[in-house]
Amino acid sequence: MIEIEDLEKSFKETKALDGASFRAERGKITGLLGPNGAGKSTCLRILYTVMKPDRGVARVDGIDVAREARRARRRLGVLPHGSGLYGHLTARENIRYYGALHGLRRSSIAARIDQLCRVLDLDELLDRPCKGFSQGQKARVALARALIHDPSHVVLDEPSSGLDVMATRRFRDWIRTLRDEGRCVLFSTHLMQEVTAVCDEVVVIAGGRVRAQASLEALPGLTGHTNLEDAFVALTQPGDLS
Repeated sequence: MIEIEDLEKSFKETKALDGASFRAERGKITGLLGPNGAGKSTCLRILYTVMKPDRGVARVDGIDVAREARRARRRLGVLPHGSGLYGHLTARENIRYYGALHGLRRSSIAARIDQLCRVLDLDELLDRPCKGFSQGQKARVALARALIHDPSHVVLDEPSSGLDVMATRRFRDWIRTLRDEGRCVLFSTHLMQEVTAVCDEVVVIAGGRVRAQASLEALPGLTGHTNLEDAFVALTQPGDLS
């Protein structure tokens, strides 16, 4: 389980997070939905140990990510916004490098790459430099890199950004597979159709605060609306953030 509790984070005069709290459970896809600038990426960066909060705590299976970052990272597979691949390295080298960072043996890395290659259809990409890849190809390699150590929790920051329709459909299928394997999947997005396509739970965030968390079916009823879009608009109106 991922637990976010009373997180605050400011950048000079800008408060990116203002007491955000929510949970994401194993065996579910939880969408962190909010407008641009809502605090989604800041929250995820704290979770995967890139930055520390000013206040509050983020936990993975009860592990405080700020205090025990290495233990937390072993449980997390992370796909940041933008693939973050090293363009001069091949897909195999990118994935292998991250396996080594997680302390895996070369034989284990090789076996895991073979497994991920079949699942993510990477055969034609493995030994090519990443600098010439399309967005969809980069996304597949980045996901394989995130999964190399077989994490129990997967964190995705706007994973379908820049993907075409077919690549987006394939990516959604992979996300569902991760959920069906019993992993906790948490991803941020500002796209309503992304949430309706794959999510079991939805966390709505605006102005650095969590405005609501509920199942995809139950969320509209919290605002007296019948559809997710109207509920989202009602929950994220700036005048309601006091």
